[in-house]
Amino acid sequence: PDGSIAVEAAGAIHSDLARGFIRAQVVHYADYEANGFSNPQCREKGLLRLEGKEYHVQDGDIIEIRFNV
Repeated sequence: PDGSIAVEAAGAIHSDLARGFIRAQVVHYADYEANGFSNPQCREKGLLRLEGKEYHVQDGDIIEIRFNV
């Protein structure tokens, strides 16, 4: 949810995601759409960011949660 920190957003999906949270890979929806919904293209252009537990989720963020349980 908008305004949550990344680990809280992960926990809203499933408690295991919060428990094993490593980092979040984040891209804004507009950037993702402008690049053909392609992670490799966004990565190439430096639009994907790796964020930690304290990252504040913003409206329009697409987040891939990296975790290990």
